[in-house]
Amino acid sequence: MAQVTDDLVQRGREALERHAWQEAFDLLSRADVEQELTAADLELLAQAGWWAAHLPASIAARERAYAAALAAGDTAGAADAALKVARDHGRSLAVAQARAWFARAERLLEGIPESPTHGSFARDQAMQALMEGRLDRALERATEAVEIGSRTGDPNVQALAIHMKGQVLVAMGRVQEGMALEDEATMAAVSGELRPDITGVIYCNMIATCTDMADYRRAGEWTEAAKRWCERQSINGFPGVCRVHRAEIMRLRGSWLDAEEEATRACTELSDFGFFNIASDAFYELGEIRLRMGEVALAEEAFRQANEMGRDPMPGLALLRLAEGKRDAAWAAIRRAVDEAPEEPLRRARLLPAFVRIALDVGELDRARTGVEELESTAATFQTPALEAMAATYRGALRTSEGDPSGAQRSLRRGVELWREIDLPYEAAEARALLGAAYRAEGDEDAALLELDAARAAFERLGAPRDVQRMVDLMGTADAAGAGGERVERAFMFTDIVRSTNLVEAIGDEAWADLVRWHDQLLRVCFERHGGQEVDHAGDGFFVAFEDASRALACAVEIQRKLVEHRRSAGFAPQVRIGVHVAQAAKVGDAYLGKGVHEAARIGSLAGGGDIVASEDAARVAGGGFPASEPREVTLKGIGEPVSVVTIAWQEE
Repeated sequence: MAQVTDDLVQRGREALERHAWQEAFDLLSRADVEQELTAADLELLAQAGWWAAHLPASIAARERAYAAALAAGDTAGAADAALKVARDHGRSLAVAQARAWFARAERLLEGIPESPTHGSFARDQAMQALMEGRLDRALERATEAVEIGSRTGDPNVQALAIHMKGQVLVAMGRVQEGMALEDEATMAAVSGELRPDITGVIYCNMIATCTDMADYRRAGEWTEAAKRWCERQSINGFPGVCRVHRAEIMRLRGSWLDAEEEATRACTELSDFGFFNIASDAFYELGEIRLRMGEVALAEEAFRQANEMGRDPMPGLALLRLAEGKRDAAWAAIRRAVDEAPEEPLRRARLLPAFVRIALDVGELDRARTGVEELESTAATFQTPALEAMAATYRGALRTSEGDPSGAQRSLRRGVELWREIDLPYEAAEARALLGAAYRAEGDEDAALLELDAARAAFERLGAPRDVQRMVDLMGTADAAGAGGERVERAFMFTDIVRSTNLVEAIGDEAWADLVRWHDQLLRVCFERHGGQEVDHAGDGFFVAFEDASRALACAVEIQRKLVEHRRSAGFAPQVRIGVHVAQAAKVGDAYLGKGVHEAARIGSLAGGGDIVASEDAARVAGGGFPASEPREVTLKGIGEPVSVVTIAWQEE
């Protein structure tokens, strides 16, 4: 029996090393049934449970690890386990239990020589003092934690402490000094110098700091670095609250389908963990994403769930009411949110853009002016490009309403420039739409139409049908259907290179650029041969429309076969995944919008490298000329009804 247990434990450890979290959890759980595990192995079970989203089991394992360490006379190990249990209960809002375990850890640490756990304890004390607003105490304990980490030679403790000290300094207004420390610790994390769980904590806290300060450029840079780290480590993202922060950055960068998937996973994980207070943030973020995608009913449901879990659904719900044309309800909601918001500039700055926008819409110029002045004051204090862009954009909108279109244009051009610099495409498009309105107010219709058309094109690329229609209406070219363009049926194809980040790291930026140029040329030749219309090209992926499914599938098969031929002759070609779907959509200009396009994109994301996945409808319409697997029903993210899909057997005999 002992040999069986040892084998299971060893296999569990190996699975942990591979970051196969569920496999490790299952193996170690089986070993625990066969024979009681040691304190060290129970900690491994707890780690596997945390990564695999089994928080109650993870906490139970750590509580038992504490008892086992204490029974074995390992006071330092027991203190470490107690401190980890305290954190777990704290995240679950089990405050009394968290305090009791924290006190237990403190008592155990008092009687033993200095260890890395003493540094972890000091760091946790700093965090508690920061949350209570006792900044001097927080700085003192964070500094001590850094020193203990250095003396004990533990890089994980030291990095966490450095990051904590940076957070405290930022809260004290010493922003540059604090962010330098946070950058230093985050670099150590995503460079692979620290344990995966510590990397997750540091990344998560860094993105929280960045989003609080509206420093989206820095947040985007670290999110990309963390993504590359996850791919190197074969980790599918950090669980829980980290996904919420990552989803927000994805949304702001315009990757809405990926953001929706990340936010949806966060909702599930955090609810399973019992972190309902944080799960509310995940549901709120999901509402923001869906609102931009034009899925108003789904957005409202997400905001409702966020509200039920204790998260104020502002400003998203107020903007949703405005989108529905319920201006009075929108104004009442956002006005109440701003009036009741605490006097914390960065928290208020998240509400103020919506407040100013809605105030201008309902004619409350004095309140709008007050909101703009507060935004400008916050931007001057924290000096991040996003805050400066907000202030410039809404100063411009206010000036248009005040009858100063020339002044508005100067502010709005500055806003567009800043939004583009930090790569926030939706906000840049909104600013261009406001700039178009300023030109129109001055009588320059040509300039107005140029800006409105640029905004329309940006909204099309993002997949924001309601905003596209708003721009079409403003341009005076609304379609006869009045709902987003001519209704047409097309076969839609989405392609992209699989694991492109790994390829970039393996071959370097210059070789990657050459590879993408070759890939793009090959695929475009195939598109043209089969009558495909290239709708969009972002990064290493294409969105293409075909008149019928036969052409689309023939094109997809040719692409995969051409890639295989190149591998045989040249030794390498990237792995490409392809999705094909037949659906109706709204055709506005050269763009296609609507639910069918979203379905096609999600079907594409089901494919692996070298796969062609098509909806069963597409395969049927194509007339059965393409051998395919048995149909299987799948649930697509953000789509209510399941869809039947098949995998096309394109390989030549």
